Amino acid sequence: MIEIICKETLYTYNAYHVTKAFFPDTEICQRVDEKQEPLLKLVLNRGSCFSVDESQVTGCSGRILETETANEGEMQEKKRRMTRLLYQYLSEYTGEELAWGMLTGVRPTKLVMQRMEKNIGAKEIVQFLKEEYYVSDEKANLAVQIANREKELLERLHSDGFSLYVGIPFCPSICSYCSFSSSPMSIWKERMNEYLEALCKEIRALGKMAAGKQMDTIYIGGGTPTSLSAAQLERLLTTIEEAFPVSSLLEYTVEAGRPDSITREKLEVIRKHPVTRISVNPQTMQQKTLDRVGRMHTVQDVKDIYYMARALGFDNINMDLIAGLPGETAEDMQDTLYQIEKLRPDSLTVHSLAIKRATRLSREGHHSIHDQIARMIEDSTKAAKQMELLPYYLYRQKNIAGNFENVGYAKVDKAGIYNILIMEEKQTILAAGAGASTKIVLAEKRRLNNGKETNLIRVENVKNIEAYISRINEMIERKGEWLWR
Repeated sequence: MIEIICKETLYTYNAYHVTKAFFPDTEICQRVDEKQEPLLKLVLNRGSCFSVDESQVTGCSGRILETETANEGEMQEKKRRMTRLLYQYLSEYTGEELAWGMLTGVRPTKLVMQRMEKNIGAKEIVQFLKEEYYVSDEKANLAVQIANREKELLERLHSDGFSLYVGIPFCPSICSYCSFSSSPMSIWKERMNEYLEALCKEIRALGKMAAGKQMDTIYIGGGTPTSLSAAQLERLLTTIEEAFPVSSLLEYTVEAGRPDSITREKLEVIRKHPVTRISVNPQTMQQKTLDRVGRMHTVQDVKDIYYMARALGFDNINMDLIAGLPGETAEDMQDTLYQIEKLRPDSLTVHSLAIKRATRLSREGHHSIHDQIARMIEDSTKAAKQMELLPYYLYRQKNIAGNFENVGYAKVDKAGIYNILIMEEKQTILAAGAGASTKIVLAEKRRLNNGKETNLIRVENVKNIEAYISRINEMIERKGEWLWR
């Protein structure tokens, strides 16, 4: 076991995640001790000890990033210095370097975008990432490549635009790796109409709040949206189109998701509406893995549903894969990619497995083989290129296996704009449904009750489905306090 003791909570997040990246399979115990002298104390397995004192991070240059006030800039610079010292020690101790260096955030492209907006060139940005954060040359160039594509797509947005997310928190069964707020259909089957009633009420209310604004994208996710019946899907899509001006849409996605929830009737309902993009997500094309993680469908089901969607006229289909699922080898991933190449989806999102505390895999103590995942990611990049799919968005997750990343690849004209918006936080995203998080981007920074200044307000809906249904009026009122102020 590794022990991390911080003097302030300011350092806990980075200290934990940098250490975890070097020791992904080791238990880490973390606590705060305001009485200790060093800001950070790290005790490793064999008794090796490392600490960072106040004197090592004070006297900072006070460099302030675009999102920071002067005081925040000083505190964040201290945290960056602590992280830098910790990374240097662990890299020397293990003899390893991390692909993403000391970066712990989920949005590495934000650093790139900030500099692009100041007309800083690609070479200078790559050098900045390598020198300041120890990012590898390969990942630094990938971040710049993706940020360039993101910038091009974001320029298509309306100046007063917004997006809508609608969450369906039901699934046919819960996959062992899943940490999303989803519930089995079997538990809620008799009450899904109640949920839909509350959801449609929230959608109509949001439509009134957004009157006069241009809508850019809609994303219906979950859970599994096609857990709804065909009639329920019809009601949901009709309600959205009655509440919002869909004529201005750049993109309309329904994450159909699991093949065992998709029927021809449901696809025909979706096709009747102005939906431009769907997902059919196998996660893997290895039957043994599907069975192990609790996916109640076959590899052939994936192919059948995909070809059915094509026959019905869907011309923008995304597929998701996960690298690092339990028991899978790089050879398994190669076979999966071979089968996906034959299908030729319009976009492919490759996730590195993230083991979170709430998942069944976490409770079972699953540990991925990181060199295998590295090969899977490398092979995925080659396969995407073979399918003429270009990388267009990137994000990372907490506890992601092997300190890797999730990358979306797409044909030139089939990139998912909403995926970029949710990462870059450049536009207000209204969100409806249990567990949905509205992100309101204000024109100017406001000072919140906690004293922090920000132009990004998050308004969270409760995750509990029962509470969402009973407290729907409260969920609506929360957003009304901030929208378009």
